[in-house]
Amino acid sequence: METKEFQFKGLVLNGIMMLILTLLAAFGGIALIIYAAVYEIVWPAVVGGLLLICSIISCCGFMQIEPGEARVLMFFGKYRGTHTEAGFHWVNPFYVTKKLSLRARNLDAEPIKVNDKTGNPVMIGLVLVWKLKDTYKAMFEVDVQTMAAGRNGQNIGAVNASMMMNALENFVRIQADAALRQVAGQYAYDNEENEKEITLRDGSDEVNKELEAKIDERLAMAGIEVVEARINYLAYAPEIAAVMLRRQQASAIIAAREKIVEGAVSMVKMALDKLKSEGVVDLDEERKAAMVSNLLVVLCGEDNAQPIVNTGSLYQ
Repeated sequence: METKEFQFKGLVLNGIMMLILTLLAAFGGIALIIYAAVYEIVWPAVVGGLLLICSIISCCGFMQIEPGEARVLMFFGKYRGTHTEAGFHWVNPFYVTKKLSLRARNLDAEPIKVNDKTGNPVMIGLVLVWKLKDTYKAMFEVDVQTMAAGRNGQNIGAVNASMMMNALENFVRIQADAALRQVAGQYAYDNEENEKEITLRDGSDEVNKELEAKIDERLAMAGIEVVEARINYLAYAPEIAAVMLRRQQASAIIAAREKIVEGAVSMVKMALDKLKSEGVVDLDEERKAAMVSNLLVVLCGEDNAQPIVNTGSLYQ
């Protein structure tokens, strides 16, 4: 992702040292004003007033940065850089600073209803881990300040870091929703006829990779990096869930029946070959057909068979 952010290269002083100097200037100015008032001298009052005004202006230059945070600095509307070094600092008080968080954030989106490739409505949800990568794009290529002010009913000047990050999170939510709809529409929920086709239910790794790529592509304009994106909820929509459940049950029953019949035929063939090879009994074609029929009924039937014992001759 191409970045437009660069490090702030202006003057940055130690905040503790500047705080001490500011307090000394403030107390010195107050002392000079008192001195001028007591002895009725003009110049100490002027110097004291200037020191007091400078100390007040200097207070606007302090900024505290925690690990995982950044400050975007602007000078009369022009971007001057981003400062990310943690600590207590002092910069030119005429710089306007905006605080942004670079920490990873988690988004657990509520399931939404979309149509899959075959047109069936499905409920699908995702979990997304994202973080801010480019503060320039986040501040100046997405109107995050206006979005934050509009949602909270405040003017742009009163927008703070928390409000801007919430606005960015709302932007991420909307773009993730759009990407999820796009990806879900490219795959069927399942496809039992073609097992090689990637589906939403079985192709989780491939689908998640494509989903992550789509979201990352949409969020790149805002300087946001996708750490991970995964589908965490997938089900048929309530209006067709019961029908699809019966379909799945029918498919499972058919598959089970095929396996049972395959095993029963194998067992019948083994029994006939065994009887013939060991010379236990010599059966004609009619007797073989009757035996096969009886064995298949016993092996494939759902209920327990009720045998009838023949005490007479087999050939009667």
